[in-house]
Amino acid sequence: MNQLIPLIAAALMVVAPGAYAASATTAPATQPAADPLFDTVSALDAAVFDAFNTCDKPGQLQKHADFFDEGVEFYHDNGGVTWSRKDMLANTEKHVCGHFRRELIPGSLKVFPIKDFGAIAQGSHRFCQFDSGRCDGIADFVIVWRLKDGVWQITRVLSYGHRPNT
Repeated sequence: MNQLIPLIAAALMVVAPGAYAASATTAPATQPAADPLFDTVSALDAAVFDAFNTCDKPGQLQKHADFFDEGVEFYHDNGGVTWSRKDMLANTEKHVCGHFRRELIPGSLKVFPIKDFGAIAQGSHRFCQFDSGRCDGIADFVIVWRLKDGVWQITRVLSYGHRPNT
């Protein structure tokens, strides 16, 4: 019996690290069901893009604007960089309003907390043309949300990987 204990211990040392490594690197497939931060950011995403999708209607472009910090930085792989809310909204009004809508790809949204600041939202979205109804574009995004004095605002946006939606 005393000879079996070192063998069992050796076997556990060989098997256990591999089992631990596999479980430690396996990421969850979806966001946890009861995550208040995810629920908050998901609702914010829906609200900001509801205004975006209807920005040609009275008051909606301003409603969309209110979600953004005045000094927002918007990085777009095809369109370049805008350094202010004013410039970003001018581009939105010119290129988006009345032309296409944004749809979040279901299940793609991930939310990560930023200690003492807010959250990062990451996901994928597609763009659907109003005139044809076709959703012919897709891209990835990262949005940095700041919570200040009880108000959530977007401070940074990265929209990248624009490609055809095949």
